[in-house]
This record gives sequence, structure tokens and C-alpha cells, in this order.
Amino acid sequence: MKSIASILSSNFTQWGISHVFGIPGKPIVPLIMELDNQDINFILCKHESGAGYAASGYSLINGKFGVVIGTSGPGGTNLLTAAAQAKAYHIPVLFITGQPPIKSIGKALGQDSTVFGTDLVKMFEPVTKFSIRVERADQFQRYLRHALEKACFGVKGPVHLSIPMDILNEEIDEFVLKFPDNKQKLISSNLEAFIAKLNNAKKPVILAGKGIHSSLAYDELKNLAEIWNVPVMTTPGGKGTFTENHPLSLGALGLGGTEKASEYIKQDVDLMIVIGSKLSDMSLVDICEDNYPKEVIHLDYDPTFIEKSVQVPTISIIGDIKANLQEVLSKVKECKRNEYNLLEETYEFENIVDEDFEQLSAAHAMEIIRKELPDDSIIFGDDGSHSFYAIKHFCIRKPGTFFFDDVFGAMGHAIGYAIGGQLSNCNSRIICITGDGCTFMHGTEISTAVNYRIPVTFIMLNNGRLDMVDKGMRRNFGKTVGTTYNVPLDIKKFGESMGVKSYKCCNESQLREALRISNLHNKTIIIEVMVKPLEIPPTMKRG
Repeated sequence: MKSIASILSSNFTQWGISHVFGIPGKPIVPLIMELDNQDINFILCKHESGAGYAASGYSLINGKFGVVIGTSGPGGTNLLTAAAQAKAYHIPVLFITGQPPIKSIGKALGQDSTVFGTDLVKMFEPVTKFSIRVERADQFQRYLRHALEKACFGVKGPVHLSIPMDILNEEIDEFVLKFPDNKQKLISSNLEAFIAKLNNAKKPVILAGKGIHSSLAYDELKNLAEIWNVPVMTTPGGKGTFTENHPLSLGALGLGGTEKASEYIKQDVDLMIVIGSKLSDMSLVDICEDNYPKEVIHLDYDPTFIEKSVQVPTISIIGDIKANLQEVLSKVKECKRNEYNLLEETYEFENIVDEDFEQLSAAHAMEIIRKELPDDSIIFGDDGSHSFYAIKHFCIRKPGTFFFDDVFGAMGHAIGYAIGGQLSNCNSRIICITGDGCTFMHGTEISTAVNYRIPVTFIMLNNGRLDMVDKGMRRNFGKTVGTTYNVPLDIKKFGESMGVKSYKCCNESQLREALRISNLHNKTIIIEVMVKPLEIPPTMKRG
């Protein structure tokens, strides 16, 4: 017989989880003590949202379960945004919240998370795939199994267990659950039609989305494009799924998209192959009824948004993206690859010269950052203009090295994602590209990186405003309200106050030098880039 806290920790070890993230509180102390007893590293974060982001980044990079713990009441509500962000990314994360003793429910309790206080189970339901309270010890094994299966089968995503303190301490027979191995992949019955449409298309295009990251279908995407000689554009969230120095790359479509992608989509496309995208408004700003493709083939595990945004004849390929593409490729394996000379030239990003040495343009800063970072650097783009500059000007040379969310869009999430990702035994250097607005929200999480000597480089574009909203408001209303900071953030001083080696860069030479120092040192580093406040970001196409 062992306590539930002990059994849960043992299962984490069996699943290969070496780090759990969170902030302590009385109801969850039994679990934290057991993590320590079993040599699982508990990472003290600065805010529960930041802890949830870190657990998500940990899972995203190493392909395992992420685990985050928060106390009852406000500890749990602070985790809600992180759960919603994980759901948008389709990341399997276990959110555990505490609860005062189950035997006292119905009395006045501090930080009560039941129907008598803040009902966390109901709050987590819309932002997770499964949310439940363990009210008896004999329920625990079944509920944990349900949580694992919901998180890992089909469309992956976060799950939530609320476990009262007395239940954590209660002893039951020890058990170990096998981590789900989802070998049975759903294969569509429409693959022959998919192949026929590809063979007959005159002007096709592939629109690659974030689902390719989730299914790790990088090689399959490349092979599909090369065998049929189909050019590839990516959604903002699909950035990083296809190398952009490939002859078939058109770069990104939508917000932050390239002129080449925008022009191509206007040229009577007869077949658009959408892979792993909901086709959100951020992806479709260049597409309207006047230039709809004649037909669409849409590959996704989730049919919810298929044929909702682009209402043209559509063949749905429902199921695992990687498995379905492998099946398609196996059916045509005797075909020889084309020379893929459809595009006249390899896509190259603009060469922007900035003569202003007082402040860099953000576009030019991204070009400098690309030139100085190793090709295998993994980039987490936060939500704001800074990432759309990267989507347009940061050329991807290796698939699976750029992550950005174009669905939920929580500001500051990339800071925690980068920290968790670097802790997941990642062999590449992880870079967070963020801005001053995101830093105001979750910049204190950088202290977590310093405390645990996590070598993330945080590149922060600073122009003293919430740039994307500021420019959009000015364009649509002729003025801005509440978008600029009367006292801007001094990021260098902020970083130094947390013990971070920090650099302020106002020109190209300073930025290059800071990036070179970052490449040489295995420590947490902040690079503040002072950029022009009135530069127009590549986000103005959105209504």
C-alpha cells in the first residue's frame, strides 16, 4: 500500500518525466514532497500560468507528457490560460490542482475549488479534453487512465485532475500505468481521390499548418511536395514545417506572409492541399471569394473547421496526418521525384538595409538574428508583431525549429515554453523571440531560467508599445488609446535585476555582438533590441 501522491510520482518516473512545474500550496504539498523523494525535479515558477507554459514547452519538445501543479482556488484559475494555450497547440499536459480535504466540503473553506467555492472542474472543462475531481481513493486509477488516454489519443491535448489533500495522502494498492502508445492511426478512405486530384492538378499549392508539427510529418510534407512538384506555403502557425530555402517554398501566407505567397494564391489555383490547419483569419487574410481555389483537399484529425472558412468543393482526409501522408507516398513510391523547377527561383527573404543607427528596423533585426543563429536553433515566437516580423523575415533552414500559435495567442506564453523546452533534454539552443508587452506580462519567468541555470536566449524587441494593436488601431480609427507605455520598460535593467546577463542593442553591430556572445555561452541571456516605434508591421492585412 502506498499513498496516491507516491503512486502518482512513481508513474511520472515510469513515463520518463524528469521535471514537474508549479508553485507550492498547502493542498499539493504531499505531492511535491513525493516528487522530491523520488528524485523528480520540481521547478518553482513565478506564476502558475508561466508554470503551465513551461510544462507545455517541455512536452512539445520531448514528445512526452508535461505535468504542472497548482494549488486550489487562485492557483488553479491562474492555470486556465496555460491550459487553453496547450489545447490550441494540441499538447498533452496534465494539469493537477489541489483542494482542501474532501471530508470538509460543504464547510466554509479557504481557496475552496468545489461548487461551494471556485468550481475548477467546470472551469477547466472548456480548455481541456478531460476535467474531473478525484473524490474517492478507489477512483484514482481509473481517472488517471482516462486522463492519459484523453490526452494522448486522437487530437492530443491537456487534461485536468483536481485531487484533494486527504486523497493525496490516502493509501491504496500500488499500480503503474503503461504510457499510451497510439500505434493504431486513423487512415482515411479518401486517399485514392487525393492522389487522383494531385495527378490532375494544373496549378496546385500546399498550405502547411501547425498540425504538421504535432504529427512530426516534416519528411512526409517534403516528399509530397517534391514528388508532385507542388509549391508550399505555410500558415503563421505552420512556420517551421518546411524549409524556406527549398526551391518549392513560397514562405508564409497570411499575417506576416511573403509577397510571393500572396501573389501565387491569386493566380487561379485549382487545388489547395491544406494540411493540419483550422484556416483561421490570420491564415486567410490573402484569400477571398475572388481568388478561392477551385477545390480543396483538407488533412486534419479534427473535422470541426473543415469547409467552414473556404467553402469550395472539399475532400476531407480525416486522421493522423503523418500516417495518411505515408500511405499516400507508399502508393506512389514507384514514381520518380521531379526536378521541381516549377518556381523560377529559390525563395529569398528581402535584404533590408537600415541606415538609422539610433534604432533598428524590426525587419532588419530579424535578418541579422537569422544570419547569426545556428540553423538548428529552436525558436519560440511569442504573440505580437515581433513574431510576424520573424514569420516574414526569418528564413527556416531546418524543419521543426520554429513554433508559433495563430489560434489562441496568449501574450508571454513563449517565455515559459522556451524554458520548459530547454529543460526537456533538448540538444539545440532554444531562443525566445518576444516583445516588451509580453515581457511585462510574464517576463518574471526569466528568473526561473536563471534560478535553474537554463540556457535560453531571450530576444526582446522593444518599441515602448503594444505594437500590433497600436498600429491596427491607428489604421482603423486614426488614433490610439491605451497602447503605449508612458514609462517604457528598460529590459536590460529588468534582466539585470533578476541576475541575467543582459544586452541593449541599438544598432546592427551591437546586435551581432550580443548574438555571438549568446552562441558561445551556456547561460540565460537577454538581448534587448531597440526598434523603430513607428515601423509598420506585416500585420495590416487583417481587418
